[in-house]
Amino acid sequence: MIESADIREWRTRDVVDPDGRRIGSLESVYVDTATDQPAFATVTVGLPTRHRLVFVPLAEAVVGPDYVKVAHDRAKVKDGPSIGTDDVLPAEDEPALFAYFGLPYLPPADGVRVLARR
Repeated sequence: MIESADIREWRTRDVVDPDGRRIGSLESVYVDTATDQPAFATVTVGLPTRHRLVFVPLAEAVVGPDYVKVAHDRAKVKDGPSIGTDDVLPAEDEPALFAYFGLPYLPPADGVRVLARR
């Protein structure tokens, strides 16, 4: 598993899909609030004048010499949930993010967010 302190050091590095195709640059990490472990990364994609941040799960991610390889196909990631470069994922959008990638979403009983940006 990638440790949260380690993955933050990879900010601006390339994020690639299982076939080694570049998705974009690692922008930030969202951790699971219950465990403080990395759960999702945001990746900067788009044209230089129209950047946006897309989400990708970090489960099964592998850190290489100058990249982070994720377990999801480039097209799936780029077509998925996104936010503006200055935005933060709203709590009410968390269930849709998990559903898009086929991941279970277990909302906490105390109403706290599941994901927090680090």
